[in-house]
Amino acid sequence: MNTKTTGKDFFLHLGLLVSLYAGVSFLLNLLFSVINAAYPRVTSYYYTPSISFPVAALLILTPVFLILASIIGKIEMADPEKKDIWVSRWGNYLTLFVTGAVMIGDLIAVVYYFLDGQDITTAFLLKVLAVFVVLAIVFGYTWSTMTRVLSPQIRMAWRIGAITLVVISIILGFSVIGSPRTQRLVRYDTQKINDLQNIQGQVVSYWQMKKALPATLTDLQDSLSYYDIPNDPQSHQPYTYTAQSATMFKLCATFNWDSKDKTMVNSLAVPYDDRFVSNNWEHGEGQQCFDRTIDPQRYPQFEKNL
Repeated sequence: MNTKTTGKDFFLHLGLLVSLYAGVSFLLNLLFSVINAAYPRVTSYYYTPSISFPVAALLILTPVFLILASIIGKIEMADPEKKDIWVSRWGNYLTLFVTGAVMIGDLIAVVYYFLDGQDITTAFLLKVLAVFVVLAIVFGYTWSTMTRVLSPQIRMAWRIGAITLVVISIILGFSVIGSPRTQRLVRYDTQKINDLQNIQGQVVSYWQMKKALPATLTDLQDSLSYYDIPNDPQSHQPYTYTAQSATMFKLCATFNWDSKDKTMVNSLAVPYDDRFVSNNWEHGEGQQCFDRTIDPQRYPQFEKNL
């Protein structure tokens, strides 16, 4: 007997599939970010993307999925024939096919890397394991819903398992990459470096134009220019600038972290360019100053046109 699929049935199952697929994607994104931070690449420029968005998505999508699954479960308990409506069967078969195909592809990748003689790193194996475990859980849950009407106790076990997996992943993310407060402090320091680089460029341009260093940063202000002297984004106070000689000046700022701490660098939520180090922007924690000397041959002063 074919039970009629109502609009409510269709959108409940559609919402369930969307929240499931999106939640799994964000969960794997979060786990990959954790693995990248814990086992960073050493030979190439690399940074760990922010975990803020996947964590925010999981905090919303997980309850949405659980609520929709609970509603559908109650409907199927009250009317077991609802389990056989086409939208439910197609959704389940699609999920089994997708998860099964990705797990097989996961295993193929491991075997290929091994047979091809490529380096199988710890990070690679952990990512493969993360994909396999997460999708195996989804496969098992979907298979359970197809083979029988889940009892309230079994449904509760699945809910607890899903919540536990998400919570553990979020805790791992914050423990490896840092709390939102840590990420905010890192962003402050990154912005301070950008500001000091911009100020340095303006000071050099001023020296080339005026043939003298500015006495204070306010001398850089020009009503005809679009450049505004930035302040420290954290304290909202001006950066410290001191002209030390005709061609030497000093820029100072207060930092929250040590840029030589590679653990922190690898956990940045924004790209960190290694050129900062080669350009002498490496800094410690606390008040740090950068001594700069203008090379007249590299930065010749401009001659006025007569």
